[in-house]
Amino acid sequence: MTRILLVEDDETHRELLQRHLLLEGYQVTSAANGMQAIILAQSDAPDVILMDMGLPLMDGWQATRHLKALPATRTIPLVALTAYATREDLERCRKAGCDAWETKPIEFPRLWATLRTLLQQERHVGKP
Repeated sequence: MTRILLVEDDETHRELLQRHLLLEGYQVTSAANGMQAIILAQSDAPDVILMDMGLPLMDGWQATRHLKALPATRTIPLVALTAYATREDLERCRKAGCDAWETKPIEFPRLWATLRTLLQQERHVGKP
């Protein structure tokens, strides 16, 4: 079963996303801020991370840069979940190390397609 780390500070959004992910057959662990995300990503080794970018304590950009710098987590595909949707914002996500992004409100069919693509690429390349 594919394991997803969902990082979202808004409890309502987190529960809604988690419910949808579970219905799609994913195993979900969740974090409410970037610091928790780093700890859980290292201990749980998820297959994919869904990262809200506007987080408390440590925002999603900082957490992403940190995760992409760590040998144990750098190859985990990371999808930015963001309401910031300008070209500059998406470039900022790419520079931080995001492998893909989904703008809020989340369009679930598009998110499922993104996850399938990233997971297929990961299986093709393989984990170190």
